[in-house]
Amino acid sequence: MKRKTSITLSEDLLETIDLMAVPYKNRSEFIEITLRQAIAQMARYNRDARDIEIINQHLDELNAEAEDVLSYQVIP
Repeated sequence: MKRKTSITLSEDLLETIDLMAVPYKNRSEFIEITLRQAIAQMARYNRDARDIEIINQHLDELNAEAEDVLSYQVIP
């Protein structure tokens, strides 16, 4: 279901949107698709940041495990 809304944008941004929206049905479709992509990218960024935080919390343990595994490597 779609709902009508009103937003205020700067004139230069609106001009850019109008130029970029040419291949789309209309300005609204372009804005909706662009916002969905931006939100998905933000969600990925937030997920990656959480993953990095978890990895950093366990960094010493992970490094020790990697060193242990490497110690079994046979060098000819």
